[in-house]
Amino acid sequence: MLQLRVAEGLLDYPSGRSAMVHYAHTFDAATVASALAVSHADRDLWCRHLDLEGDRNVDLAAFHAKLLAEFVRRFGRAPSL
Repeated sequence: MLQLRVAEGLLDYPSGRSAMVHYAHTFDAATVASALAVSHADRDLWCRHLDLEGDRNVDLAAFHAKLLAEFVRRFGRAPSL
């Protein structure tokens, strides 16, 4: 599970402000993080990796969906790059 946020400041969302801009789920976090870094090289972003990949019993899609739903409930829409 990866979380991307702006390195500085907060972004305006309909129901508040957050630094978060993207969530991703994968069992290959290094590859996804590298691809995101290349595709957004013009932005100052920080990436946090939640170490769930080692536990193959975790349903990453469900965990991802729960994080997104909570973000939408709290901030009024999904995070966006």
